[in-house]
Amino acid sequence: MPKITYIEHDGTAHTVEADVGSTVMESALKGGVTGIVAECGGACSCATCMVYVDEAWLEKTGARSEEEEDQLDFAFDVRPNSRLSCQITVTEALDGLVVRTPAYQGR
Repeated sequence: MPKITYIEHDGTAHTVEADVGSTVMESALKGGVTGIVAECGGACSCATCMVYVDEAWLEKTGARSEEEEDQLDFAFDVRPNSRLSCQITVTEALDGLVVRTPAYQGR
């Protein structure tokens, strides 16, 4: 099982074992990561699961879709490495992935 480390805005780190085929958001919720709100449950319609992907992992997590770009227009503190965690599918290649959560998840 790939391991993902979520670092909250206050520096608290959570390393979670993720199921291949799940999303980074689903893995966070299952692992009790409080920095992921996920109001829409992963439907890519709320932007409350935004994370900052560590630079070393940007290529492996893939590019944002047009739908994801549209939702990020409504998020706070969007950066070049911002992604919606519901749009990143866990694969074996993501073992060791590090993402950070923003101080505020909202619209």
